Amino acid sequence: MLLLDCLESSAIIARNSRISFRFELLWLGDFHMPQTPHTERHFTASEVVRDIVIGMSDGLTVPFALAAGLTGGLVGTENQNTIIVTAGLAEIAAGTIAMGLGGYLAGKSDAEHYAKEREREKREVAEIPHEEMREVSEVFQEYGLTEEETRPIVEALRRQPKKWIDFMMRFELGLEKPEPKRAMTSALTIGGAYAAGGFVPLAPYMLTGDPSRALFISIGLTLLALLIFGFVKGRFTGMRPMRSALQTALIGSAAAGAAYMIARAIGG
Repeated sequence: MLLLDCLESSAIIARNSRISFRFELLWLGDFHMPQTPHTERHFTASEVVRDIVIGMSDGLTVPFALAAGLTGGLVGTENQNTIIVTAGLAEIAAGTIAMGLGGYLAGKSDAEHYAKEREREKREVAEIPHEEMREVSEVFQEYGLTEEETRPIVEALRRQPKKWIDFMMRFELGLEKPEPKRAMTSALTIGGAYAAGGFVPLAPYMLTGDPSRALFISIGLTLLALLIFGFVKGRFTGMRPMRSALQTALIGSAAAGAAYMIARAIGG
């Protein structure tokens, strides 16, 4: 109702000024609805996708690089495969904990930052309302409205302090209210994605006793996983899927190749 009231007031002023806004006509009913209403479908779980991308990307590349590096550095060593598997499992466990903890702390930090900024906006709305009204007007002026046209909208927001604060948080500060369980969800998502990705390059070493053969199988499986993951990531993030797939596979391959060459050079 607030948006409708604001747009109605803006429409009156605009007509007096001989200005026509098509978006006002949509809300005021000066048009005929089409037989088939337009439905927009947007992917809204962007934070979950971001967490999966972070966890899976590291999970596929870091253990892959570690296993490849150890394969090159431990050539001729007794129990080479056992050492690689043990080190790989330890890395997956440590990486899962570290990545999950990082996601949790980031989520808590976002929530604390939002709460702090909201309290500041609440205080400013109560203590310096005219300054806050000016800032609201400036936000709308960035979208092409004049100061006169924004006045009824500003006045409407002023009558509803909670909505006013919500508006300032989103449009002035660019902050969205975090979900209450965001920190824990982020920790579990990033940590789980890291662990799932980490077992892909390590699985061949766990299933075969020949490190050299396991390395080639691991390379093939990991490259395939990186391509699939990159393709799916591109579909969700809006990037061209094939470009995303090739980019992800290239980064993972470069990391593993560098680790392998360094370990081989050090190990002689």
